[in-house]
Amino acid sequence: MTGMIPAPTTWRDADSAGGFVIDENTVIDAGPGTEATARWLRGVLGAATGLALPPGAGADGQTVRLRVHSGDAGHLGPEGYKLHADGDGVALHGGGPAGVFWGAQTLRQLLGPDAFRRAPVDPGRQWLVPSTFVEDGPRFRWRGLMLDVARHFMPKEGVLRYLDLMAAHKLNVFHFHLTDDQGWRVEIKRYPKLTEIGSWRARTKFGHRASPLWEEKPHGGFYTQDDIREIVAYAAERHITVVPEIDVPGHSQAAIAAYPELGNTDVIDTTSLTVWDSWGISENVLAPTDNTLRFYEGVFEELLELFPGEFLHVGGDECLKDQWRRSPTAQARMEELGLADEDALQSWFIRHFDTWLSARGRRLIGWDEILEGGLADGAAVSSWRGYQGGIAAARAGHDVVMCPEQQVYLDHRQHDGADEPVPIGYVRTLEDVYRFEPVPPELTPDQARHVLGAQANVWTEVMENQARVDYQTFPRLAAFAEVAWSALPAPAERDFAGFERRMTAHYRLLDALGVGYRPPAGPWPWQQRPGVLGRPIEGAPPNR
Repeated sequence: MTGMIPAPTTWRDADSAGGFVIDENTVIDAGPGTEATARWLRGVLGAATGLALPPGAGADGQTVRLRVHSGDAGHLGPEGYKLHADGDGVALHGGGPAGVFWGAQTLRQLLGPDAFRRAPVDPGRQWLVPSTFVEDGPRFRWRGLMLDVARHFMPKEGVLRYLDLMAAHKLNVFHFHLTDDQGWRVEIKRYPKLTEIGSWRARTKFGHRASPLWEEKPHGGFYTQDDIREIVAYAAERHITVVPEIDVPGHSQAAIAAYPELGNTDVIDTTSLTVWDSWGISENVLAPTDNTLRFYEGVFEELLELFPGEFLHVGGDECLKDQWRRSPTAQARMEELGLADEDALQSWFIRHFDTWLSARGRRLIGWDEILEGGLADGAAVSSWRGYQGGIAAARAGHDVVMCPEQQVYLDHRQHDGADEPVPIGYVRTLEDVYRFEPVPPELTPDQARHVLGAQANVWTEVMENQARVDYQTFPRLAAFAEVAWSALPAPAERDFAGFERRMTAHYRLLDALGVGYRPPAGPWPWQQRPGVLGRPIEGAPPNR
């Protein structure tokens, strides 16, 4: 199992010696339901090997056979697969099309790191699939990565690259954080000012908000609706679902800067607001008016056409309520609805969109603050403030995605050394992430069934470009992927030493993919940010 990440459920050497050689005679025999995987496999392996790998039904010793076996679906599950390789060929059977695709990812890993390059580096080499039997499937149905493109915009090509990186690690949910105080990143045709005004800021704080440094140039960007369609289709080809996040009612200053009537105009001059150029939590939140509700219904109507998945994320976190307390309009709305306080007003706001989305066959998901005041039955919760929100949600019968800040926020620093770039939060090492357990022991088996899975979150306040995102995300995302996919023992019993040995080969795979990960020995000089303030949390244990 050298270098295989995430670790498969069952792995053993096949009975025959040697293995299967992929060469100029090799064909890919794609059964019904596997055609997309065959195209993908032909593309990536053809690029790396220089071989054509045409479609066809070849003889023994010449064929990679892909099949969906619906009869195995109950046993394998739709994302499970069996892979058998020996001198006679490669047989890859999936419980569904997704299972075949994840099996193809395993096949690529079996060929070694050079199979992840975009052109042959050794045209004369032999491409050997070792004699192997693998039977595998995921532990969780939600294996997610959240990427914040609102704080620092990532161009479309970078997003597509991250979808490929997710697929290589068998992750299947891309949580796309598209709006925040610092930028609005998706075109909404009926509200063009959201991108004309809301998609860029005049300057940007460099480092933590306490830093005296500024990048004195405009920053911005957005995705057109055709860009979004391309991203969603590209993800779907890799069996990844895209979950968009549009923040309400907090984290909304960029939207208010574009359309001032969305803000609390009776207590502040919203026409003076601009897209926020610093970090933290803005006090400028949406007004709880019918106009605001209708506006965001219009936003969501366009998004539902672009994102066909089950869930739409509405944020719901860190909504400061000072303006609502001072706003006669907000107070009148509370009295009209018979609400006890501003927390209940936020709950009313979230419930409105929960009902609105449910009526359209979709499901609302939000950060765990949306639990405050109660939720409708269909809503799900992203538990970020530790485990407690997830535990409360599961006990109340709500589905949960576990993404606690203390364990899987990959913007947090990886070491307590002085050369870590812009150190944020707790130290969370590769081992810490590897020992993350998504299902809290406090839950009963029935309650634990509400844990859909887990997600690693990448917030980009201090990640000004793709290189910084790579550094913070990898190699820890590889550890997270194994936690989300593999059937691992309890955290204290996990073989981290064995995982580190497999990472030795996996670093070469990341090198082939051009990932600027944090080296085990610490950052390269060009990965450091000397003199740029971060946000260490005082009193936090150095390795907890």
